[in-house]
Amino acid sequence: MLLAVVGLLAGCRQGADGCRPDPAANAPAASLQLKHLERAFFQIKNPAEGLQFMRANPVFARYYLQAGQAPPDTLAKALAQLATNPDLQQLSQQTATAFADSASLRQELASMFGRVKYYFPDFKAPAVAATYVSGLMGKDVYVNDSLLVISLDWFAGPKAKYRPDLPHYMLRRYRPAFVLPTLALAVSSKYNRHQLTATSMLDQMVDQGKRLYFAGAVLPCTSDSLLIGYSAKDLANVKFNEARIWGHFLENNLLFSTTPFVIQKYVGERPNVPEIDRTCPGRVGQWVGLQIVRKYMTEHSGVTLAQLMAEKDAQRILNESHYRPKKQ
Repeated sequence: MLLAVVGLLAGCRQGADGCRPDPAANAPAASLQLKHLERAFFQIKNPAEGLQFMRANPVFARYYLQAGQAPPDTLAKALAQLATNPDLQQLSQQTATAFADSASLRQELASMFGRVKYYFPDFKAPAVAATYVSGLMGKDVYVNDSLLVISLDWFAGPKAKYRPDLPHYMLRRYRPAFVLPTLALAVSSKYNRHQLTATSMLDQMVDQGKRLYFAGAVLPCTSDSLLIGYSAKDLANVKFNEARIWGHFLENNLLFSTTPFVIQKYVGERPNVPEIDRTCPGRVGQWVGLQIVRKYMTEHSGVTLAQLMAEKDAQRILNESHYRPKKQ
């Protein structure tokens, strides 16, 4: 069984101080103001005040609320109904408790964006950065060049009365500690290049591995457990059984499969992967992809993060990684 491992391996973090090597350690933090829009939102008492809220926050209204796709009066009425809903007000209070240290959140965001700027000099932090309580209806994290919105109620955690309508194995990733990893993965999409015709299992594994590697680079002291959303026990097990998992991909000729159903089994959301073992956690293909990318970067110390993210050839990354995990 995959669970046949004694104790938990010290694989969650790397380095004596619990952090990965950080070339961007001295990068200046980004200039970032974090607006707490949920505070103004819950002051709305009627549609007229809903309109005022949208006018006061035009970028948020345009991108996040998608103003323009519905008549302004209709959207303003909906905002007023939400803001005066007792259940949503209760969720907002619980969310505020879970995120009591807003200054720390702003500092962590600024530090992360500073590291992105170090690796990608053309990067500019979104002009508007905000937190919000969406009633679990908007996106958990929304980011583009103009706007960042973190829907904090998604991440309020198990003590909140209302949780996202997701399976339990996905819900564990919606806690306060997962805000920055979720955002880092979203930001990675801006730089992660891949061939549009690249649809094999290997392509998907390496693509996800690059995203995870990016997140680990801009959040160097964030554990692998938080980056990929595994429990410490699951992470220890996959690390201990890495050679067996890789052998499964090779022995079953899975790397070059282009069948979406097959790829979903190993790379997509799933409680476990019984094809390997009933204790093997879902998305194990993403985790293996991260190990391939890490090995590639170890073998190519001169390759920058920007060059890695620009590399479209997954086969080349695998070949030049010399990835061959050994049995424990």
